[in-house]
Amino acid sequence: MKTFLKELWTSIIATVVLCVVVSGFYPVLIWGIGQVLFPHQANGSLVERNGQIVGSELLAQGFSGAKYFHPRPSAAGTGYDPLNSGGSNLGPTSQKLIDGIKANVAQYRQENGLSADAAVPADAVTASGSGLDPHISLQNAQLQIPRVAKERGLTEEVVRAQVTKATDKPLLGLGGDPGVNVLSLNLALDALTLKSGLAEKKP
Repeated sequence: MKTFLKELWTSIIATVVLCVVVSGFYPVLIWGIGQVLFPHQANGSLVERNGQIVGSELLAQGFSGAKYFHPRPSAAGTGYDPLNSGGSNLGPTSQKLIDGIKANVAQYRQENGLSADAAVPADAVTASGSGLDPHISLQNAQLQIPRVAKERGLTEEVVRAQVTKATDKPLLGLGGDPGVNVLSLNLALDALTLKSGLAEKKP
């Protein structure tokens, strides 16, 4: 009985200590390190404009206007819903998936003035697994440049420069392809267009 009680007491003490360390000390330590060293990332990589939060660098938004770069399609909720992140769960043999991709391809070609047989990047017509991928491929962005430049009254060179600035490269250059952050790019273009408009109004 004494041995049992001793082992029981040891187990209780070990459980309490581990709970304090794993569920208390360790999370607080990691939170503190994040707040000190990486406050922007630790708080959701939020983007502010004029003192208001307009989104996150980590979450896609549904830009649909012709003057904006368009993100990947989304199957998250009714689209780009961060509370319902997820894919369509449709398999490669699903007719619904096939028909949806065909419709997306046709719409993409029409929006960007491409020929009926022009190749379309896969990320332009298929949703990501989360439905919230904030990036598009460089090829996708480059095909949208002429449309965006025309709608905004900017040269393609100016828009291309903004695409380059909004391009995130793989960490340490290892693995993956460069991706263009759609939110950052569209906000930069809005600021640039506003600045250009104000400059034109000056006598």
